[in-house]
Amino acid sequence: MTPAAGDRHAATAAAGHGAAPLLDISELAVRFGPVRAVDGVSLRLPPGPGGLGLVGESGSGKTTIGRAALRLVRTSGGVVRFDGKDIAGLRGKALQDYRRAAQIVFQDPDGVLDPRMRIGATIAEALVAHRMAGRRAAAEQARALLAEVGLDPAFAARYPHQLSGGQRQRVSIARALSVRPRLLVLDEPTSALDLPAQAAILALVGRLRAQRSLAYLLITHNLAIVSELCERTAVLYLGRVAESGPTGALLGRPAHPYTRALRSAVPELGGATAARMVLPGDPPDAANPPPGCVFHPRCPLAVDRCLTEVPVLREVAAGRLAACHRAEEVLATSSASPGPAPASTAEGSPPGPTAAAPPA
Repeated sequence: MTPAAGDRHAATAAAGHGAAPLLDISELAVRFGPVRAVDGVSLRLPPGPGGLGLVGESGSGKTTIGRAALRLVRTSGGVVRFDGKDIAGLRGKALQDYRRAAQIVFQDPDGVLDPRMRIGATIAEALVAHRMAGRRAAAEQARALLAEVGLDPAFAARYPHQLSGGQRQRVSIARALSVRPRLLVLDEPTSALDLPAQAAILALVGRLRAQRSLAYLLITHNLAIVSELCERTAVLYLGRVAESGPTGALLGRPAHPYTRALRSAVPELGGATAARMVLPGDPPDAANPPPGCVFHPRCPLAVDRCLTEVPVLREVAAGRLAACHRAEEVLATSSASPGPAPASTAEGSPPGPTAAAPPA
């Protein structure tokens, strides 16, 4: 994490301290048959601008949490509140208002953009559906939104296949922003793009968060991205929170062996390189999780207690939570680190103005 990003994160966290959360997830559980996709997860996201990063391996429950927060999947337990209201009880206009206030940007924009519709009509459709503009005004707003996300307004007359992957993702973001949401769920928004397009999209998110005072859940496996764009981060493993806390502190000095392993996989540019911590095997079967700590079959620090006793997610330092019996030892032996290298140095990224990245 760059010094400027760290200062920004600290300032935003201080400003939001004590504020009622915009999104409050409490003991969330999601089951798909015997599979425990999400198992008792609690998270809080304050009003924007700011972001909460969800990181972890495939199958950790990141995407399911994001979709449950938008009522796109059925929950098995727990409560999701938006602005103090339980979203499960929303009906009629209240539900429509929530659908407008909380939007999602999917990993693959091709699943959102109708190949038979022109780009301008796709963006305007959301405005008309929510009765925020008539068709003529919606068409004008669609062109303005294209300009806001760094695309030529003339792209409104094009079809999705006439745009690059990065350009289509910008259109997807423009469509989500069209209804002026307060919450965005960004589900791996750059993983399907090449590096220049990734840099451009991340720079765009960094610029829009301040301009629109956005709060967002950023779902990713890339620690460098959360380092630059998220004030807080939650590390997920097999549907549970392994560790959470301020992003800089969590990535700099992990308190959970799993976080340390993820962190050690990120290459360092310059300076001494910490010893790599390689995890054996794959995560266990979510339909039949192991007893005790679900991480113990892969954990190099596991002791007898880990095999039988489920660790409680508890505070191990100021603002830091970890579900590990040996968290204090891990925290004490974690070497201080500035965090992963910045994900982007494009103009508009949170660290500050530098060289501009070309539109993707």
